[in-house]
Amino acid sequence: MAVAFTREEDYEAQAADLPDRPISAHPNLVTASGLAAIEAELAAARAAYSQAQAEGGVAADRTAMARATRDLRYWSARRASAQLTEPELEANTVQFGRTVEIERDDGRRQTFRIVGEDEADPAQGRISYVAPLARALLGKGVGDAVALGEAEVEVMAVR
Repeated sequence: MAVAFTREEDYEAQAADLPDRPISAHPNLVTASGLAAIEAELAAARAAYSQAQAEGGVAADRTAMARATRDLRYWSARRASAQLTEPELEANTVQFGRTVEIERDDGRRQTFRIVGEDEADPAQGRISYVAPLARALLGKGVGDAVALGEAEVEVMAVR
């Protein structure tokens, strides 16, 4: 028996058995731009699924079909559970969807927007509303100090 052929098939089967992307237990709060991003990802997942089917589905490329199916399930679930949330009119309070500027103990200033989980990208200045920093700041106002472990941050501006 040719072991090489068996192992190659095993690797393909493993690649095709992609685990589902984990879905957060938190409410799926989204900003308007976050909802648009989810809809774009859902459209891309539908296109990838259609492409995989057109190319022969599982028979042709099990990995591409598995990836497309997994992504389609994930983005469909995220779109179905999305709750469009706009900040309240009170502009001086840290809320979901608002941009916050803080100053750390060492004098560094940081600015970020509090957004939904799928939209979060700290490198781009967007943190999830379930992140510890965001949770500590929600409801605070300009001038309020918040303890984060042994450090402290002060809210400098809310937009």
